[in-house]
Amino acid sequence: MHSTLAIALANLLALPGLANSDERSLSVVEGNAQQHEDFAIGGAFFQQPWVIAPASTTARDGLGPLFKANSCITCHVGHGRGHPPLTDTEPFLSTLVKLGIPAHTTEQQAQAQTLGVAPDPTYGDHLQPLGIKGLPGEGTPRFTYSEINGQFKDGEHYTLQKPILTVENLHYGALAHDIQFSARVAPPLPGMGLLESIPEAEILANADPDDTNGDGISGKANQVWDIAQQQTVLGRFSWKANQPSIRQQSADAFHNDMGITSSLFPEQPCSAAQTDCHTLPDGGKPEIPDDLLEKVVFHVANQSVPARREVDDPTVIQGQKLFQQAGCAACHVARFAALNQQPQPYSDLLLHDMGAGLADNRPEFSASGSEWRTPPLWGIGLTETISGHTRFLHDGRARNLLEAILWHGGESSQAQQSVLAMNTTERKALLRFLNSL
Repeated sequence: MHSTLAIALANLLALPGLANSDERSLSVVEGNAQQHEDFAIGGAFFQQPWVIAPASTTARDGLGPLFKANSCITCHVGHGRGHPPLTDTEPFLSTLVKLGIPAHTTEQQAQAQTLGVAPDPTYGDHLQPLGIKGLPGEGTPRFTYSEINGQFKDGEHYTLQKPILTVENLHYGALAHDIQFSARVAPPLPGMGLLESIPEAEILANADPDDTNGDGISGKANQVWDIAQQQTVLGRFSWKANQPSIRQQSADAFHNDMGITSSLFPEQPCSAAQTDCHTLPDGGKPEIPDDLLEKVVFHVANQSVPARREVDDPTVIQGQKLFQQAGCAACHVARFAALNQQPQPYSDLLLHDMGAGLADNRPEFSASGSEWRTPPLWGIGLTETISGHTRFLHDGRARNLLEAILWHGGESSQAQQSVLAMNTTERKALLRFLNSL
């Protein structure tokens, strides 16, 4: 993806705070006319809603029959970070629910090799809450919260919210008795093309699955199924590094979030138990052809990373030192040689055991139920500007960056304890640094 990398590198100099602006991205792209056109067409299909087939809008028909959203932008508002429902009545618009069961039989183990997990026999591996033309959606996910109270060493108190996920109004029978749930907010998109350009060897150089150096950090690579190559490869995208490429992640989202088929996912996500789902009209085979999918992928890959802010501010510099002293940089590594510019992703793209507090207990490929990919931090300080909220972590439970830090456990327990020991001034400096990214 040499052209993609060149365009993404050019976009790194974009004005801060405008990472959701297609017009701004196009104005700084150093590409040819065809690339400009592909970027714009991909953006149109990213933002415009898909409709039920048959329709006069044949290029965008085929929504469902079961689905979660009717457009990419529904989940990735401003190309940014999704969030859980913020009120009791708000639906799970930018949060998906993944399902799975332990793989015991030979068939289940074969499914887990390509899907990452054995699917529920009736509901598959993704919950689709909505349906078309009177077809019932699969079920309604709900969050309730329990509170966890604590305090810093200086005596200041804090409260964390632990989400409890349930699924109500199941329309196709019961879930498996050993069902595994995992709620995931839509991840932010800026910089994905740059992450895809990092050589595999550079990522694996940071892996230490057996903690041979004894520092308590044992990052490991996820090994996932690449549909196009029909082989197991390095995973680097999504919350558990369960996707190998932007193309497959995009096609997966079309398939499981909108019910749009592609060459990578040619069948509708309807189980054998969902008989009516198989009888409804579709938008063609596939519903999004390869040339349009590639344009959407091109658009996603070239979302620019906003420039850092206040880099020379003394408080930001102090916060960066505290970030390093606390051990945060052991996982949120500051630099990849292949990305020899600022900003850096502040991620090793590896899996780390984050402890029981953050565990979803749903393994996925090589990732255990308590392991998560280190999320990149670039652009994190503009979350509220771009996405309109400050919810963080895989299920959006953290209401701000400090809460996200306090949820760290497992391999990051030492860093968490270091933050708990900081005084108010130091905590503010640490947050100023993170908000400068």
